[in-house]
Amino acid sequence: MALHPHCIFQRGTSPIIAAAIHNGHDTRRSVEQRLAIDEDEQQREEDPITGEWTQIAKTQIVGLRSRFEVDLNRPRDKAVYETPADAWGMEVWDTPPDPKMIEASLREYDEFYADVEALLRELIEEHGRIVVYDLHTYNHRREGADAPPADPKHNPEVNIGTGTMDRQFWAPVVDRFIAELRAYDFHGRKLDVRENVKFQGGYFGEWIHSTFPEQACAIAIEFKKFFMDEWEGEADPDEVECIYKALESTLPGVQTALRQL
Repeated sequence: MALHPHCIFQRGTSPIIAAAIHNGHDTRRSVEQRLAIDEDEQQREEDPITGEWTQIAKTQIVGLRSRFEVDLNRPRDKAVYETPADAWGMEVWDTPPDPKMIEASLREYDEFYADVEALLRELIEEHGRIVVYDLHTYNHRREGADAPPADPKHNPEVNIGTGTMDRQFWAPVVDRFIAELRAYDFHGRKLDVRENVKFQGGYFGEWIHSTFPEQACAIAIEFKKFFMDEWEGEADPDEVECIYKALESTLPGVQTALRQL
């Protein structure tokens, strides 16, 4: 295991990697002193719990820094939120980040991508092809705690983002993953799993696919925050555990599909 201030890398022997790059909540003191948003607002836009879900895989990538310091799922020139337009209209800063602060954040960004590239190259060398479960969550009660949730028609419980990959090439792997997740007995029902409805995948997956187009498949997996109160920040342990088991249930089928490519 490699531990950095901004990320944890756990190296295993399987071709499946689980990543939670928006899991982090920490910020450097110099960043924290300039933030205008309070901790609850900050945490609401992060992806809590995703770090726990990475434990389904032997190889794990878990972000420790808040996306409000550096967003690892955006291109380098957009990785530090400088204006409200960069952050869904939110006033992130009391005092905007200066060049020195941005430079420090981008050093961590560069180190992260260098470390991920080295890790993935090792695993590709070992296995030939690999799959990355790119785990995220998203809000569906943005109008307020007491307001109706967003329309389920446009907000599936699980959004599978495949817009950055060669979908035809990776079809056996992606289709098997979706089928296994849909088939899982989730507290006596089936999860609403749909593809590219809410999100098509972010820069992390795009970078993986451009760097390793036919060696690495990054599946962007976005869970709607039905498993928690997104305003209070409290998660339902039973729902969290059931999501973990649902993800875990997909591993054998995905590995079979990967071997058959």
